[in-house]
Amino acid sequence: MVGLAVLMLTVTAFTGSAQASRNAAFTAVEHPATQGAMDAAVRAGVPGVTAEARDVEGDWKSASGVGDLRTGVPRGSNDRFRVSSISDTFVATVLLQMEAEKRLDLDDAVARHLPGLLSGFGNYGSEITVRQLLNHTSGLFDYLADPTYAQTYLEGEGYLRHRFDTLTPEQRVKVALSHVPLFAPGARHSFSTTNDVLAALIVEKVADRSYEDEVRDRILEPLGLRATSFPGNKVRLPRPASRSYSRLFASQPDRIDDVTEVNGSQNWGSGDIISSAADLNRFYAALMRGKLLPPRQLKEMKTTIDNPDFPGASYGLGIERFQLSCGTTLWYHDGGMVGWLTLAATTEDGRHQLTLDYNANWGAETILPIVSAEFCPSPS
Repeated sequence: MVGLAVLMLTVTAFTGSAQASRNAAFTAVEHPATQGAMDAAVRAGVPGVTAEARDVEGDWKSASGVGDLRTGVPRGSNDRFRVSSISDTFVATVLLQMEAEKRLDLDDAVARHLPGLLSGFGNYGSEITVRQLLNHTSGLFDYLADPTYAQTYLEGEGYLRHRFDTLTPEQRVKVALSHVPLFAPGARHSFSTTNDVLAALIVEKVADRSYEDEVRDRILEPLGLRATSFPGNKVRLPRPASRSYSRLFASQPDRIDDVTEVNGSQNWGSGDIISSAADLNRFYAALMRGKLLPPRQLKEMKTTIDNPDFPGASYGLGIERFQLSCGTTLWYHDGGMVGWLTLAATTEDGRHQLTLDYNANWGAETILPIVSAEFCPSPS
């Protein structure tokens, strides 16, 4: 989340010059500007970057930097990684499919599906809808912003002591409900990981089985996303994978800790999915091309509300929209957690995708130049 805070403050990089990437040493023939921007991110201090782009010319995958700071092993172009809140798009897709099947209505109150769960400190499940969870207009406090939770599970010695703890979704929601809402439901957009956990719980309630099984049967299997998986409460990444790193101690800014292993339950429903750049590109291409949702539901997903935290961006149902200065409209989602920063973007016609991942949660200011290099042609 520290990385995403920086990312949200660097929107100007979308409209800025790609000069840095043009001056970089090109190591890939097909996408030299993108490769150059990746190399620049590594020179700026990111351990390693893995990426894949897909367009009408075919697939291009590459990597830059290292996947292990101790051994110097290069970052792999086929790496699997924790996608963090990119998981939102998967969950939103399942809920929209359920709506098309008339198994729920997005304007149902949360209390209809999760009775009694949202209560206390002005939080009322009868006043928040499923749609407001998906477009993050519920007003619910983000449990990750709770100081005690952050000190225990996200920072410093707390993280190192508790990274292998098993947490339930209800425990995490309870943290959020110890705070008053940020605003009345529907008043504005504000991203809250609490919404994501609740959305996954609703999937389970409607389906009467795990959200993992629903995503697997509805998305992963039909699209052949064989590199995408759910960790449960396991702590290790499937191979191939790189190590991941974080600066956990604000008082020791030069200290870097290996944070690769963490109990997957701590991000259940809101960021637990493990995937690859190739799988994420295939998913977003299929989504934009209407292969996963009927036209009505895809239109609902792409109905957006302004994101005041990211000027120029607007948030739909589990996906965000932004128009680059060169005129290209992107639909995307990003993810940030201890040890990882990831972004997956696609054009609206589903003909051009880019997914990239950093094996660290710093350097977010270098992500948008990579995106710009890929989607905006360099001046001749």
